[in-house]
This record gives sequence, C-alpha cells and structure tokens, in this order.
Amino acid sequence: MNKFVYMFNEGNSEMKELLGGKGANLAEMTSIGLPVPFGFTISTEACNAYYDAAKTIPVEVQDEILLALNKLEANTGKRLGDPENPLLVSVRSGAVFSMPGMMDTILNLGMNDETVEGMVRLTNNPRFAYDSYRRFIQMFSDVVLDVDTFFFERLLEETREEKGYRSDPELTAEDWKEVIAGYKQIVKKHTRKPFPQDPKEQLFLSINAVFDSWNNQRAIVYRRLNKIPGHLGTAVNIQSMVFGNMGNDSGTGVAFTRNPSTGEHLLYGEYLINAQGEDVVAGIRTPQPINTLQNEMPEVYEQFVATCKQLEQHYLDMQDIEFTVERGQLFILQTRNGKRTAQAAIRVAVEMVKEGIISKKEALLRVDPEQLNQLLHRRIDDTFVRTQLAKGLPASPGAATGAVVFDADEAELLAKDGKKVILVRQETTPDDIHGIIAAQAVITSRGGMTSHAAVVARGMGKACICGCEAMKIDLQAKEFHVKETVVKEGDIITIDGATGEVMLGEIPMIEPELSSEFQELLTWADEERQLRVRTNADNPEDSQKAREFGAEGIGLCRTEHMFMDPTRVPIVQEMILAETFEDRQVALAKLLPMQQSDFEGILEAMHGFPVTIRLLDPPLHEFLPDKEELIVETTKLQLLNPESKELKEKELLLKKVRQLDEFNPMLGHRGCRLGMIHPEIYEMQAKAIFYAVAELAEKGIEAKPEIMIPLVGHVNELKEMRQLVIEAANLVKEETGKDLIYTIGTMIEVPRAALTADQIAEEADFFSFGTNDLTQTTFGYSRDDAEGKFLQNYIENKVLAENPFAVLDREGVGKLVEMGVKLGRQTKPELKTGICGEHGGEKSSIEFCYQTGLDYVSCSPYRVPIARLAAAQATIRYSKEKELVVK
Repeated sequence: MNKFVYMFNEGNSEMKELLGGKGANLAEMTSIGLPVPFGFTISTEACNAYYDAAKTIPVEVQDEILLALNKLEANTGKRLGDPENPLLVSVRSGAVFSMPGMMDTILNLGMNDETVEGMVRLTNNPRFAYDSYRRFIQMFSDVVLDVDTFFFERLLEETREEKGYRSDPELTAEDWKEVIAGYKQIVKKHTRKPFPQDPKEQLFLSINAVFDSWNNQRAIVYRRLNKIPGHLGTAVNIQSMVFGNMGNDSGTGVAFTRNPSTGEHLLYGEYLINAQGEDVVAGIRTPQPINTLQNEMPEVYEQFVATCKQLEQHYLDMQDIEFTVERGQLFILQTRNGKRTAQAAIRVAVEMVKEGIISKKEALLRVDPEQLNQLLHRRIDDTFVRTQLAKGLPASPGAATGAVVFDADEAELLAKDGKKVILVRQETTPDDIHGIIAAQAVITSRGGMTSHAAVVARGMGKACICGCEAMKIDLQAKEFHVKETVVKEGDIITIDGATGEVMLGEIPMIEPELSSEFQELLTWADEERQLRVRTNADNPEDSQKAREFGAEGIGLCRTEHMFMDPTRVPIVQEMILAETFEDRQVALAKLLPMQQSDFEGILEAMHGFPVTIRLLDPPLHEFLPDKEELIVETTKLQLLNPESKELKEKELLLKKVRQLDEFNPMLGHRGCRLGMIHPEIYEMQAKAIFYAVAELAEKGIEAKPEIMIPLVGHVNELKEMRQLVIEAANLVKEETGKDLIYTIGTMIEVPRAALTADQIAEEADFFSFGTNDLTQTTFGYSRDDAEGKFLQNYIENKVLAENPFAVLDREGVGKLVEMGVKLGRQTKPELKTGICGEHGGEKSSIEFCYQTGLDYVSCSPYRVPIARLAAAQATIRYSKEKELVVK
C-alpha cells in the first residue's frame, strides 16, 4: 500500500521527488538537529491521487493526514481547535523544483473565534492574537475562498487612515477586533457564507487549495518558462506555527548565506521585528538588512550565523533560508539552494572550490550555461553623467531602457509588438509573472531584496529595483511622481539594477567585461571538454570578439552577408543582370578584390585557427529589389515619363526579377545549385579565398580555410564543385607560387545528404551539419511561417516539447545527424564533423553533439562561453553515466 504522508523525522533530502524540495529539506534539517518546528508532508503522490480522483482527496489519504495530525499534536502538546491550548499550523506548497512565489501559502490555520481567545490567555498578548487571526482570515479567504486580497487591504488602509496610523504595528488589539469584524463581512458578502470556524474543515480546504494551485495560470506559465514537467505535482507541508509577531523580541526574515546578486561570501538578507514571514516578501513594510540583527539580538544573530555555515557545509551550496525568532528563540522554517544571478553563480562556484567545499567538476555543473547570457550583454556606460531621478534597492543587476508600463497585461501586449518596456508596480504578485517575462526590467516602490519581484527577476536575469519609495505611483492616472517630476506611461526611462538608480530617457550602454572568476571557470571547462567550440562570424569584428570569448575557429562564415553591403549591392546586381558571360565576368572581377579583403580580415583575426567559408547560398533574387515595389515604380514612370532612361532600366530590372522569381525559394535555385548553373560565381569566391591565403602567407600569417559547398543533396553536385575549387587553387598557386593548405567539405542540411552520407564522404574532407535548414527540410516547416503562425500553439498544447529550431529534435533531425556521422565515417574514419546551426550554442543540443561524436560545435560569438561550459558539462555527465554503467 502506498504511503502518502510523512512526518518530518521520517524523510530526508533524497526524497525530493516524493516530498518536494521544501519537504525534503525540512526532513533533512530535522535529521541534522536544527531547530525546525515539527510537522508533516503530504506527498506529491497524494497530489496526483487528488487529480486522479477528479480533484477529491481520497479517503486513504484523508486517514493518513488525520493520523499525522494526531502525531503532531502529541509532539507539541497542543491540539487543533483546542480553545485552551490551540495548535496553529502553516500550510505551504513544496514542488520538486523550487518555484518561488508561484504557489500558495496559508499561515495561522486553526484560528477561530474561540482559539483566538485561548491565544490571548496563553500569550497575555491580545494584540498579537488578533493580529494573527486577521492575517489568517485574509490569507485563507484569498487562497481558499477566492476573495481578492484587495478588499481586505482596502479596509485595512481605511482603518489606518481613520485612526491616524502609518503602519500595522501601531494598531491595538481593539483595532484588530474591528478589522476582523470587517473582514468577516467581506467574506460573507463575496461567498454568501460565514467564515469557516471548524479547524479541520479549514485544514482540508487548504490542502485542496494547495493542490489546485499546482495548475493555476501563474504556476503553468512558470513551469513552461523553466521547463518543469507538469506531471510531478506538488507536496503540501503542514508545520506547527512559530510567531515572529509576539513583540519586539520576535521577528522574521529571509537570508542567503552569500550575496545572490554578486556571490560575495557575506550574509545577505532582511528581517522585520514583530512581523510574520509573509511581511518580508510581500513588500508591505520595508525590512532591515540582516547585519543589523547583530545589534538587535546579538545571541540570535550568532546562532543564525553558525546555522548558516552548518547548512552550507551540509548541502554544499549557497542556501536561501527562512527563519523566525519567537521571544528570543531562533527557528529555521526552510532552506533551499538559493536562486542567484549568473555573476553570483560563477563566483560562488569558483570560491567554493577554493574553500575546499566542492570539486572543479561540481563547480562546472553548478552554473547553468544559459545564465551566462546575463553577463555577455551591455551595461550603462560609466563615463556618462547620470541624472538620478530616484533610487531604490539594487535587487537584480543589469541595465535596461524601456517605456514605462504599470500593468502586466499591457507589458505583455506591447512586448509582442516589439516594444521594450519596464514594468513599474507598487509590488508584484505571482499574477504579474507574464508581465515580468515580457518586460526588460521591473521596478517596485515597496518591498525588499527578497520580495517576489526581486526573486523572480533574478532568476530570469532581468534588472530589478525594489523599495523605490521616492516613486509615488498613481495606477489610475498611469503615472508616477518623484517630487515635482511626473513620468507617464510610455515615457522612456533607464534603470541600473546594480546600483538601484532610475534615470529619465535612454542612456548609452557599453560591452560587457568578463570577471576573473568567469575566466577561471571557463579555463576549467576547457580542461574538461572534448568538443571544440567555434563561432559563426562573417566579418573581422565578430571574429575578433569570438576569439576574445575563446572560439577555436570559425564554423560558419556566410559569404552572402558580405554581398549585402550597400556599396556592393550595385555590383552584385550588375553581376546578376549581366546578359552575357563576359559581362558577368566584368562584375565578378570587381567583386573579387572585395571578397579577398573580407577573407584576409577574417583569416587574420583567427590567426591559424580553421575558418569554414560557405560559398554563396541564397537565391540571386534576394539581392534584387522587391518585385511589388518595382511594379509600382515602373507603372508610375510609364505614366509620367514613358521615354526616360530610368524607365528602361526599371523594366530590365523587373524582367530579371520575374525570371528569378521562385514559388518556394528555400527549395529553389540556391546553394550548390547556383554554383552548378553559374560556376563562375563560385570560382570567383574560391580564387578570392586562395589569394587571401597567399597574401597572408606573404606576411607570415598562417591561414586554414575550409571551403564548404552548401545544400548538397547528391554526391555528383559535390564532386563537380570540389573539382572547381581545386582548379581555382591550382591557378592561384601557379600565379603566386605559394603552397595552399585547404580542405573541401559540405554542409549536410537536406535529408538525402544524411541518408547518402557514405557516398558524399567520398568527395568531402569534412561535414558541417546545418541544423536550421535540416530541421526545416525534415519537419517540412518554413521557420518564419511556423514560428509566426502555429509553432507556439504546438508547444503550449504539448504537440511538441520544444521549439525544434531552438532545441535540436533528437528523435527526428538528431537521427539524421547520427546517421550522417556514422555513414560518413564508414567511408572516412577520420572525417571531421561539426554543427553550425543555432543549435550549436544551446546546452541540450551541445550534449547531443558530444554523445553523437561530433568534433566541434559552432555558434554566434556571444554564445561561445555558453558552448564552452555546456561542452564541459556534457563530458562530465557522460563520464559519470559510463562509470555507473561499468559499476
């Protein structure tokens, strides 16, 4: 028979799938002797059983919950609903993977009109008792009864204003009694029922609500964003309450064992005196920095520091800890591995190696390659004179510019139209998740550095400022005021999440610099990885940037990008419009020195590393004007100036555009098919490459070109194009007297090439898998049409698990890659293979490339560090898997 409920002393950290992350950690902390309030966990299996039973808690699960409740009552010496000595509990969700702010929590459960009086007698603190009761009514009504918290907050604000108070702690016991009566009226008005008084009814309704929250909209959005499976379910943690709002010797807080923004090895966090846990993260009061607790409660602070060190040594990672102090006694409510920025993740990983806590391999596995994106983009130019409008707490580093919006829905709407926006709120709630995703950055006027906005933004790598109290937000007028300055919706602002500064207008940004820890981590990655990492670059600037990021060559140089230069387009068009072979040669002769100069710059920037140069790929009509625009222009000239020279030129151009027009250009006259029909174009490019090599050799610079023939589907295409390149090399060698070292290969990007790779390998020195086109031709999707029309729907409805243009489709496209490698190496065992599509910079795809035996991946310059780390992780994980198999 399945066991559905576990006391904290029955579990451990290995039971995360069953107890959720929070439950497993509570059990683990209990087992190592930390002061954890006792309780029990209802497992993720119970959640799945709830959904299997049409959202009803099965009888056997109910029985186990009641048995666990009896054990909890025996342990604490209190009973749920007992007016003389009441047990109060918290009900919290706890998914397998941390989902901060996504799931619902209820505190002080067990309070009713009788137990609140019992709490008054037991604590001799009526203000505390009634404050706890009103909190419970508000939370329970919001989470379980679906009464919007806005109504309660409005009543509370009105009460404060009426009595002349500035903050909640000023309210007396009598004040709270009035508020409670008002809260009950709100519940009755919106639910048409009185607030439930039976604690066991409260408990089971709350458990239902937590199970339901697993599938609420914000949780679904968060899971989709973080690729968390929907079948896992959530656990529910029932824990005896401890109270941080029992007076000035009590308090509550959230702290990290290291700074989650920078990684600095210092306690980082906040606390509030005379408050309950939700106050810190809800942003209703601005909390105090954790180091000031040393002055307020020195003994508690000392104990907390020791506990932090113990937890970090035990879990071997930076911890995010929730704690409460009740009448001078410290309790640890929760610990989990702390969410952190990329900058912090790298510093923590590197420093923990140096502190002897973890190994280099473990450090490499600690940093998510995708997080590195946060460090590889621009920041505010320090030389620019800033005019600060306001300043808040620097909650998540990075800089951003955008138009002010005050509503999450509006942020999402504008972002879909390509507008950059900054979401400005008094505080964010989990319901704002879609707006945070859409925005460039987030600002809140209330809350601290562990508030919902801060935690979520940091996890996404977005800049965030919290507690910017100088901003007075008027949601109805859609504007905010800072003293005399009014900023309206749509106005442009810039924020610096590292300093907490808000500035008017757009401010210049500068390129990123990589920290010494970043460089050190990547050096360790290079020691581990077996895959080489190249870059996709079409000019010397990108090539140089990629080298700075550690690229070991160019895996894709797209020559058509060189033809797009506005100064060259007329010459390219002259080549296309040429009526005779001789006329075309004249145009090609003009292009050759330009191409030679391009190749010299790129080959010199790579200085001896291999450079794969793809000969012209797109159809020629892409270099000509738009057909519809030409028709309009020609028609106007026919009416207004029918005898003009310009009209004759336009008519000739239109005729050629019509000749080159294709029904499906992607599958039309492009790639090697262009070289087959117009070999003189490929010959010019080949000569330009070899002249560049010869010129660099004259300067003593080594160059290693790899000439790639695109879109080969039949070995005879490659055979003919290979011979053309060899002949061009021989001509240049004879002319310059220089020895030319080069290889000739092809891009495998149509299924037939992969299926006949054994034949194609006879004419190829290397294969480069162009997985963008290979994905299009395998799925039969046009990428632009698919992503714009139906692909997102497929992903949302789980027709596809991922966008196959972002994450390599292993089952289909991947099989063709595997086949291409296997068949190619049957013909040539030493055949070099790589990947040059966008997948070359994506961690899952890189892992697949390593497992398939490719020699290298190639990606955009800014993704080179990501690829270096992902390649190292693939090697480490694969080695571990092989070790397990051997054992």
